[in-house]
Amino acid sequence: MNAVILGCSSMAKAIDAAQKKTGTDHPVYLISRKYHSSPGQMRLHLMEALHTIPESSDTVLVAMGFCGGSWKDIDTEKRIVIPKVDDCITLMLHTDDSPHFNLKQATHLYMRDPYGDDFGSMHEKLRMKYGEEKGDATFARWFEPFTDLDIIDAGICDCHSSTFIDKARRDAQAIGCRLNHIKGSNIIMEKLVSGKWDSQFIVNEPHRPLSEENFR
Repeated sequence: MNAVILGCSSMAKAIDAAQKKTGTDHPVYLISRKYHSSPGQMRLHLMEALHTIPESSDTVLVAMGFCGGSWKDIDTEKRIVIPKVDDCITLMLHTDDSPHFNLKQATHLYMRDPYGDDFGSMHEKLRMKYGEEKGDATFARWFEPFTDLDIIDAGICDCHSSTFIDKARRDAQAIGCRLNHIKGSNIIMEKLVSGKWDSQFIVNEPHRPLSEENFR
């Protein structure tokens, strides 16, 4: 097997940690995390990345989940190995070998790292765009369903550092949610890069486009 890793840039630290732990050194191709909000754009960039992978590489290890249909109907001459999960959050919430398509709770938001825009900045941007009253109402409506902000402790970064906790507290306060630490792990990423593909993975042969049904 001559494998490469293809995934979302939000998983960069998880990929690096998994390769160090398992002693692998697969080449890594990353798509910007900014496309998460648009599965169509993510899909286009994934297809572009697949075309840049050398012909000598026969297997693509996918460091992400189905992610809103980002992998739907992608046809490639490579073998695709992808975790059987809906997104990267569920990937990090796995702590054993049991397969689960979605481990998220409906009223919870999840935080893996202290990067990216904070909710306070998001609120201010809405005010600038719509005015104070409409901006406040829009922000409140977006986050009304949520009760908890969960920090996933997967052992990859220091989720108890002051930088991490300060941002998490600001975000939780901005949306009126409780702040929690919950257990996660990097087990799926470690199994992905080391070739230990069990029922938590789809091993898809060349020219067999994926659909959501493959993940269920």
